[in-house]
Amino acid sequence: MRTVIEVSRLTGVSIRTLQYYDKIGLLKPSVRTEAGYRLYDDTALERLQQILLFRELEFQLAEIRDILDAPGFDRKKALDRQIDLLTLKKERLEKIIAFAREIRQKGENIMDFNAFDNSELEEYAKRAKESWGDTREYAEYAEKSADRTAEENKGIADGLMSIFAEFGRLRGTPADGEGAQALVEKLKSYITEHYYNCGNEMLSSLGKMYAADGEFKTNIDKAGGEGTAEFSARAIEIYCGRQD
Repeated sequence: MRTVIEVSRLTGVSIRTLQYYDKIGLLKPSVRTEAGYRLYDDTALERLQQILLFRELEFQLAEIRDILDAPGFDRKKALDRQIDLLTLKKERLEKIIAFAREIRQKGENIMDFNAFDNSELEEYAKRAKESWGDTREYAEYAEKSADRTAEENKGIADGLMSIFAEFGRLRGTPADGEGAQALVEKLKSYITEHYYNCGNEMLSSLGKMYAADGEFKTNIDKAGGEGTAEFSARAIEIYCGRQD
């Protein structure tokens, strides 16, 4: 665990900014001490890395929060898109630098503005945002969460994790058992109520994501104990198979 001061020194993000991220529900501390001090674990720092990458790409804070909090957010896919976008941004900046050097070298007016053409980056950014956000599920989630406060969003996220805590208590039971299958139904209903309509196809995709290494698995296992993410994924797979 790191204090807010340590996180600020490590990342270069000011303490004031970290406090603001907490206030708007973008980056909540992992733990608050009895004295009210914020503490951040590695999972929180991974989220901060995502936030900073999105900020480099000039995403709005509310937009970043909605993307990261959406139940279907795929961190690995997002990172691939971010690398592509940052590479395009770097190439464009290199062209502008080369153009500026040419002006300095020739010492004359050059009526060439091709270096400032941003259309390729904008088009790719548009497609990338579509893969992150402009899906029916994301649009529905954005609409439902538009008027929520940070505390309300946190309460809903905590409610989701409480369901996984219930999965954790059933880890020693069969994944196709009545208890586990009832929890899958409860999870499906919860996502539909608070995030977006969770059909069986989406639920199946979420289940695969829960079992994959990454932030989802870490958070789920933190809520229910090690192995909870994989147990939940098996129960979801069985549930969706029965619905086919």
